[in-house]
Amino acid sequence: MELPKIYATSATSGVSMESILGLLKLRIKRGVNLAIRDARASDPYVVVNMGEQKLKTRAVKNNCNPEWNEELTLSIKDIQIPINLIVYDKDTFSADDKMGEAVINLKPYVECLGMGLEKLSDGCVVKRIQVDRTNCLAEESSCVWKNGKIVQEMALRLKNVECGEVVMEIEWVDIPGCKGLPKIQP
Repeated sequence: MELPKIYATSATSGVSMESILGLLKLRIKRGVNLAIRDARASDPYVVVNMGEQKLKTRAVKNNCNPEWNEELTLSIKDIQIPINLIVYDKDTFSADDKMGEAVINLKPYVECLGMGLEKLSDGCVVKRIQVDRTNCLAEESSCVWKNGKIVQEMALRLKNVECGEVVMEIEWVDIPGCKGLPKIQP
């Protein structure tokens, strides 16, 4: 199994594998109706921050409905640390313009992971997360069993901007030598 690049970075930067719970894959799929920051469109890219980790997608030229289809991987030490997502417009001769932000709430997803589920049918919905004041969801999100793993699909409504959403999914990856997540006892 080939490990994501962030794993190698964490291992070589002096971070003990025992301090990491596991990895979180973020599949940044697309933007929907993003704000215009240039003359007729924008050149958007996504930056993901969690603690000291900072990852970003490529910029998509001249498109307010970009298709990124990129996978970013975070090493998770503490599920309480928020994951911040910020969309920017790439500019050549000036500072990049902010196009909105969102916070990813891991709690509902981690609760599903802690259930210790196994051998469900592909596509089985484990949990539905409703839009509320505590999350940035644009619509109901589902934790779904896919290929032996629980994946949460979500559309995040960007804050501090006139319009825009980012469609993505998250997936947990257990790594040998890491603490892992505790199981929830019934």
